[in-house]
Amino acid sequence: MDDIDKAIINQLQQGFPICQSPYKAVAEQLGLDEAQLLNRLQVLLAEGVLSRFGPMYHAEQMGGALSLAAIKVPEQRFDEVTEMVNAFPEVAHNYARNHPLNMWFVLATEKPEQVQTVIAAIEQQTGLRVYNMPKISEYYVGLQLEA
Repeated sequence: MDDIDKAIINQLQQGFPICQSPYKAVAEQLGLDEAQLLNRLQVLLAEGVLSRFGPMYHAEQMGGALSLAAIKVPEQRFDEVTEMVNAFPEVAHNYARNHPLNMWFVLATEKPEQVQTVIAAIEQQTGLRVYNMPKISEYYVGLQLEA
């Protein structure tokens, strides 16, 4: 990841313009052309630097739910379990942690009661217990990369 990639990530975390050509508008702010911006985003996604690029919705305000969950995954199964968990469309983020509960992920569901259904499905598919930690309060932590 070079300084241009860092600038792209920093810029996009400040908001995405709502206009006819949003990628062009962001590219111009960064001194790039639209094709360069799109190509760099595709590379960042393909290389796994970005896990996703898209809007963040407030699920609760739309009648849904968000919950943090964790699993204690045997190291030799980590990649296998990651693929299983990430295959669920309700999984918004998934992170490895240096902790006995070494896989942490966020679930976003259309209805609050679906959280437990998804957790049960993950447990059945992986054979591992999922620890559910529902969101009580929300905090925004902005990430800005140093160039």
